[in-house]
Amino acid sequence: MVVNGNKQLNMSFSHIWKLTLLLPVFIFLFSCSDDDDDSFARVSVNGTVLFEDVSDFNGDIDASFTGNGGSVTRSFKWNNNLNRADYNADITATAAGSFQMIVSDAEGTVVLDKTILGNQEPDSIDGVTAAGSPGIWTVTIVLVDFSGDGSFSLSEGD
Repeated sequence: MVVNGNKQLNMSFSHIWKLTLLLPVFIFLFSCSDDDDDSFARVSVNGTVLFEDVSDFNGDIDASFTGNGGSVTRSFKWNNNLNRADYNADITATAAGSFQMIVSDAEGTVVLDKTILGNQEPDSIDGVTAAGSPGIWTVTIVLVDFSGDGSFSLSEGD
């Protein structure tokens, strides 16, 4: 009986050992995929790529953005000593997608909220924001499924 018990113990140990070795291999093989999403969207302001919503800027804003189907929302602070801002934005989009610029004054009031849709006219916007409170303004850029590139600018205006 002890011999038979040892055989069962050895068989159980052998099965457990094989499972322990094969389980990581199966997990690795089935978790890998060749359909990973390589899409991206990127916003740069005055030559600085925005990775988080932590940057602040003084003076004129000269910015660009690019994407290959990705989506991103980026915000930055901008010191506007006047109560309005001049804005301009244009895109060269090769596929569906959108660019949105939202500007809020120093009190958090939205003074501009404009969107440009890819592959549609108009492909540019410009003008003057609504009047707001001077100080530190917040600029939020939203790219959704954006393919192509574009640019935008802001400057103090009155």
